[in-house]
Amino acid sequence: MRAAQEAQQSRPYHLAITVGLIAYGVVHLLIAWIALQLAWGKTSEEASHHGALEELASKPFGGVLLWVVAIGLFALVIWKALELAYGHLDTEKKLSSIGRGAVYLTMSISAAKMAIGSSGSQGSSLTANLMKSGAGRALIVLAGLVVVGIGIRQIYKSVTKKFLEDLTGGVSDSTILLGRLGYAAKGVAFMIVGGLFAWAALAYDPEKAGGLDTALRTLKNQPAGTALLTALALGIACYGTYCFAWSRNAKH
Repeated sequence: MRAAQEAQQSRPYHLAITVGLIAYGVVHLLIAWIALQLAWGKTSEEASHHGALEELASKPFGGVLLWVVAIGLFALVIWKALELAYGHLDTEKKLSSIGRGAVYLTMSISAAKMAIGSSGSQGSSLTANLMKSGAGRALIVLAGLVVVGIGIRQIYKSVTKKFLEDLTGGVSDSTILLGRLGYAAKGVAFMIVGGLFAWAALAYDPEKAGGLDTALRTLKNQPAGTALLTALALGIACYGTYCFAWSRNAKH
């Protein structure tokens, strides 16, 4: 326990978290860029963290950048694990740490797999298999409702500025604005993703289910879809930029 606590106070540990949060911000900025291009019909790339990593891989030294992202995000997993083990958190914050850790781990694995040339996904086939039984469809509806709940939670954090609990030191008004816009945009995206999953199960149609890319493309096909998707893309970009400020002021 003492060794873990000493590690939490070390400079390399703080540096790793900083790099991880910067990497997390970069991924969101790339998602926003792809979504913005999608809004104006200029891309066929996947508007998701997977698509963002593919975009990163296409850049000079893309393989190195992917490993930096993978290692940085894995550092955030360790951060959340130590926080759970030694942070004396209440139930709400424990659930938040578990959720964030799962997201960081998923993205870290995706970046590492892409860096070594293996980026396949079995998400669609899993959803289709679950659709074959009543229990499976009920599980998908439940998962969809959980994701909708996460979206509502993100919007709540935006409205109440609860995300400031993650920061330490002085925080500028511009950082607060970026956080509020970013969390609001992420909340809307989560709610669309969760709603699509639940609707797909109720309609017995696995093609309707999908992640962020499906959600954004669905939004694009709505009345005023270009304007709505543009606004959401800019909101996601705000979150990515907020992550840079978060990296400087993260509460460890």
